[in-house]
Amino acid sequence: MGIRNICLLGHGSEGKTSLAESMLFATGGTDRLGRVADGNTVCDFDPEEVRRKISISATPVPVEFGECKLNVIDTPGYFDFSGEVLQGLRVADTAVIVASAKSGVGVGAEKGWRYSAGKARFVYVSKVDEENANFSGTFDALRERFGISVCPVVIPASKGDKVSGVINIVTGKAYTVNGGKPAEIPVPADMAGTVKEYLATLSENVAETDEALMDKFFSEEPFTAEELQKGIRAGVLAGSLTPVFCGCAMTGLGTELLLQGIADYAPAPGELGDETAADGKPFKQDPAGPATLLVFKTLIDQYGKFSFFKVVSGTVTADMTLQNARSGQAEKLGHLFIVKGKKNTEVKEIKCGDIGAVSKLTDTKTGDTLCASSPAVALRGIAFPEPCYALAFAPKTKGGEEKIASGLTRMAEEDLTFTVKNDAEIKQFVVTGQGDIHLDVLCSRLKSRFGVEVETEAPRVAYREKIRRKVTGIEGKHKKQSGGHGQFGLVIMDFEPAESEEVVFEETVVGGNVPKQYFPAVEKGLRECVLRGVLAGYPVVGLKATLTDGKYHDVDSSEMAFKLATRLAYRAGLPQAGPVLLEPVGALRVLIPDAYMGDIIGDLNKRRGRVMGMNPAEDGGQVVEAEVPIAEMNTYAIDLRSMTQGRGSFSLTFERYEETPPNVQQKVIEEAKHLEEEEE
Repeated sequence: MGIRNICLLGHGSEGKTSLAESMLFATGGTDRLGRVADGNTVCDFDPEEVRRKISISATPVPVEFGECKLNVIDTPGYFDFSGEVLQGLRVADTAVIVASAKSGVGVGAEKGWRYSAGKARFVYVSKVDEENANFSGTFDALRERFGISVCPVVIPASKGDKVSGVINIVTGKAYTVNGGKPAEIPVPADMAGTVKEYLATLSENVAETDEALMDKFFSEEPFTAEELQKGIRAGVLAGSLTPVFCGCAMTGLGTELLLQGIADYAPAPGELGDETAADGKPFKQDPAGPATLLVFKTLIDQYGKFSFFKVVSGTVTADMTLQNARSGQAEKLGHLFIVKGKKNTEVKEIKCGDIGAVSKLTDTKTGDTLCASSPAVALRGIAFPEPCYALAFAPKTKGGEEKIASGLTRMAEEDLTFTVKNDAEIKQFVVTGQGDIHLDVLCSRLKSRFGVEVETEAPRVAYREKIRRKVTGIEGKHKKQSGGHGQFGLVIMDFEPAESEEVVFEETVVGGNVPKQYFPAVEKGLRECVLRGVLAGYPVVGLKATLTDGKYHDVDSSEMAFKLATRLAYRAGLPQAGPVLLEPVGALRVLIPDAYMGDIIGDLNKRRGRVMGMNPAEDGGQVVEAEVPIAEMNTYAIDLRSMTQGRGSFSLTFERYEETPPNVQQKVIEEAKHLEEEEE
């Protein structure tokens, strides 16, 4: 049985999950046609997916069609879950990009096209029979966006505005659906000209795949169905031809033609060339080679950990022991499964090119390679997008911090697109993910899986404080008498801006007014003080403090007395030294299409940003480089997505600290005081 590994890509709500459901139903893989709106599809079985009516995870489902096994990987269309898309694409040979005949070519289709570079590509135009559907407009938009490699294979058959079936351009036959099964119908008489035009477009694409076909094309001889099929397959494998199919998943119209097209034209594992090892060297996908598998997804459920994998070489059998190329540890596989949504079917072996799952691996993570060869060969892993949207998580009830930490640690095994930091400086537990929906899903799963309810807020900004001028002769005197030994220490200090961002301590005491054994206590007291500034309680940087004089008492002086005296001098001196708040500034790099340049520049100006330059991007569009206060960037991931309809991307890295404008400084100080009052 031949294998085809395909990944469904496209914008949210364009019909990917419904298409996978239609494929399963058409081939007897399920006995009822599930609906996303009803929450009963095979692919969207996670409680969060059912509740939200969107796909969140990449879900592989096996579809058996004739002599072919199709491993169909349904992926989310929402950009917050692009990591799942990359997981599915890593083990797919063919990308099926889904675009709606109603809404045209969405940003998700554009991203799917970009993500699938190097793969074979198909396009499926969904919802052709719905009101306001426009197949020809969508097809023209596809060719305009993605080039002349896009060519028609299946088009709608219509009478007036009503779609009655689909037409296979290759065979010239038309089909409708009766009782969920395709039935041949006559090609509508008024569509003869349309079919002829689309056939000419297809023939031109096919002609470019072979010199003999090119000669026949220029001789104006029509191609046979066999020649068209051979040319389409050759073009798909070469990446020079992208066949377009269409249909309606809810009725099953066009589903069987798509399945047949995948079986006929899509590459089998290994046909596109060798795999790539982590060191860039080729790795042969050899059915007779040593057993080698790549883990592309991890799922944590109530039964433990499930690792989804693709067999890249050899045959993997139950109870086989393989070596993890990353850790060097031996892993015993145990039970093997073919997974279809919630249903797991145990099997004894999984052959080269196929996809399966194994439970309870101890040391294996997503992206790892397990192999029987020695030394172990690590295959190229999965490059996930950097997290870009942060929120502070806090439990609604006291004592839930440990549950949050342990829950997120567990979830991080299956989702590598978020990071967690327990930030001691701002006293918050900061989670950074791909967007607001992504983090909301994490919150929901913390509640449903680990029983902890979470409150979120924007993370606090790690400001700094600094002085701008020198003050001299600041006295700090600690004196306490309570019977017996008292406490006494007096210091006189100068405070001034340091040349670096470090805190520097010096002493110039003469005459022994402060004995040397107390100098370390003064320095220690100073370094404890600078952890909290006098303006808003943020750490002080770039400070030079000099102990110039002081007094001590033979009996009552101690290290503690001099530490406390230093604190008094610090509190008295810094307010006189022109303290100012410093804010973190980041280096921002934004990749956008040319059309959004004005909006992006205007938005950066509102965020107090400074545009440093604009350069053409390697794959089109523009790269805007700017410096922006990090305090203004918390919602930028969502705002950029809104401004560019999801086409823009960015990276932000800390650059340095700069003086905060007076109006912003005053606002930060007031917020810090309010927070301090709440904590008290």
